[in-house]
Amino acid sequence: MFSDEPRSLPDWIERGYDILSTEITEGDHDKGIPCNRAREELVGHEDFPDNPDDADYAINQLLNSGWLYEVAGNLRVTIPEE
Repeated sequence: MFSDEPRSLPDWIERGYDILSTEITEGDHDKGIPCNRAREELVGHEDFPDNPDDADYAINQLLNSGWLYEVAGNLRVTIPEE
């Protein structure tokens, strides 16, 4: 059966979203952050796995699920928390 409710992501990917959305919205990043910097932010954060492949996977899942979007190589938050 079809459901229009948002699909959830695994907890560790949602943690990745929290890390990146905080960096993007609370930092001085009006145009988002580059993908490679997002990877570095995730890998370097204590609450996220330190494997770059995990960071790439999480970013791709967040992009594919619409939680983040990309413009000119920079990641932006689709709906920033207020």
